[in-house]
Amino acid sequence: MRERFAAIDIGSNTFRMLIGEKAGGRGQTPWQTVFYTHRIIRLGEGLHHSGRLADTAMRRALTAFTEYAEILRQHNVPAQHTLAVATAAIREATNGPAFRDQILAETGLDICIIDGENEARMSLAGSAAVLAPATRTDMLLFDIGGGSTEFIRAADQRCPDLISTKTGVVRLVEAHLHSDPPSASDYQAMLAAVDTHLSAVEKHWGDISLPHHLVGTAGTVTTLAATELDLCPYDAATINNHWMSSTAFESLRNRLLAMNQEQRQGIRTIEPGRADLIIAGLAIVEAVLTRWRYHGMSIVDAGLLEGAWLEISRTQP
Repeated sequence: MRERFAAIDIGSNTFRMLIGEKAGGRGQTPWQTVFYTHRIIRLGEGLHHSGRLADTAMRRALTAFTEYAEILRQHNVPAQHTLAVATAAIREATNGPAFRDQILAETGLDICIIDGENEARMSLAGSAAVLAPATRTDMLLFDIGGGSTEFIRAADQRCPDLISTKTGVVRLVEAHLHSDPPSASDYQAMLAAVDTHLSAVEKHWGDISLPHHLVGTAGTVTTLAATELDLCPYDAATINNHWMSSTAFESLRNRLLAMNQEQRQGIRTIEPGRADLIIAGLAIVEAVLTRWRYHGMSIVDAGLLEGAWLEISRTQP
């Protein structure tokens, strides 16, 4: 049996795990998937208000980590071939380091708390592995998470500039979504909050040299793509390099904003736990498209998780 490697992406909303073997065929991804799973955990629930991980969220997370540890054992993935990376929720919570220690003690999973720059770097590596070559030549990649969004200007897989912002779907929902269906004022408040962060991104850049291609990754944009296509069952290969025009986005936005949460949750392409968060995701995408005048975006179902897998598989002989 070939060596297996595993990566776990511990997001503020979703936990994802990939077990794979190295692949190297021309035109293929660098990994051959052996096992994949994800759970919507909402680890960052309440963090915006309290600064701490909530007890209920940590219990949900520990249940998932216990299951993940057993899956790793079943697939014979050794600890030295596993990279588990934690992002905004654990790195920002005052009790994040203590929770990391608890996870290690109870499950044996040794979690690496990464900063925003490393999160962006790995997201770029994972996304670039599945992007069309023409798109990779000059792109702005944005990775929407539960607690943060990363913006990466890249050319030919080189990353001259990246920034992580505290703009995440869980954070936005908790701060601004107060009505169901979303009121115009709630949605406008989200747009304004995101636009403030985009202004900070521009100041960080020091110039407004926008790449030719806009690329979105992570659960928000892949869910939007699946909903536009009515793609059920979900198929990552169909999502990868899907082009969503601004016109198609606006039509989908109008449809989702007119629904209440129960109606959105009834859409077969929106998984349980994402019906409210998709509203915040719409606001982030709309703010990016509008402020930087993109006519649409390419979408990929690869990012931090796959980048972490590449990292661990390349550091081992």
